[in-house]
Amino acid sequence: MIMEKKEILDLLRQVQQGQTDAEKAFSQLKNLPFENLGFARIDHHRCLRSGVPEVIYCEGKSVEQTAEIARKLAQHHSNILATRADRAMYEGIQKAIADCEYHETARIVVIRPQEREKKGNIAVVTAGTSDIPVAEEAAITAETLGNRVNRIYDAGVAGIHRILSVREELFRANVAVVVAGMEGALASVVGGLVSCPVIGVPTSIGYGASFGGLSALLCMLNSCASGVSVVNIDNGFGAGYQAALINQLAVGESGNAGDRAEEIQNGGGK
Repeated sequence: MIMEKKEILDLLRQVQQGQTDAEKAFSQLKNLPFENLGFARIDHHRCLRSGVPEVIYCEGKSVEQTAEIARKLAQHHSNILATRADRAMYEGIQKAIADCEYHETARIVVIRPQEREKKGNIAVVTAGTSDIPVAEEAAITAETLGNRVNRIYDAGVAGIHRILSVREELFRANVAVVVAGMEGALASVVGGLVSCPVIGVPTSIGYGASFGGLSALLCMLNSCASGVSVVNIDNGFGAGYQAALINQLAVGESGNAGDRAEEIQNGGGK
């Protein structure tokens, strides 16, 4: 069973009165049980541990299963992400929870959306227009988690002047998500320009020898630019989530690490 409000309040009063210490209470809250639906075990208290409610991955689930998981999560949380959702999946979720919105390009449903202050600066960059769906998955994920996102689309290496023309925007970012198919070279180019972490996202865009994104994946993994890490092919969600963690650390430590990055790029500081 889920810990009810009364039990949580009792636990907090024990901390307040010195009957238990804060660390022990937090440990109890972190390890609360899940809810078993038979076909899914919902982790209602993941938000307590990680700061984000459990994310629903829709592919492979039936509309009915996804809608029931969403309904249960929505009883306790807001800004719930359902990823890789087509329109039929969205409509099924909407029947269970009217308060949701669909980002069709990103294939993300946000359940019980609540506006959050957007902090920091995440740059989401694509090599081409064809990479935008994966980039939008990253961008919507990051924005839903409370991060400011700057989209820089269609700035690939085939016209290198395009990425160079926005280098000042890149310098202000706390983290850059670089989404590219074909040979995936853009991640190395951005990695060579900025002082912030770069998350490479290889996409399955490309002709036959790109092998469904494998070529871009291997090129990004073999990047000679320092500070480039790589997620799996087409994993915009994973990149957006990781970028959110990096951005929030940067904002928490220094207000906006992008300002510091720009200072370094301009030769300032020690």
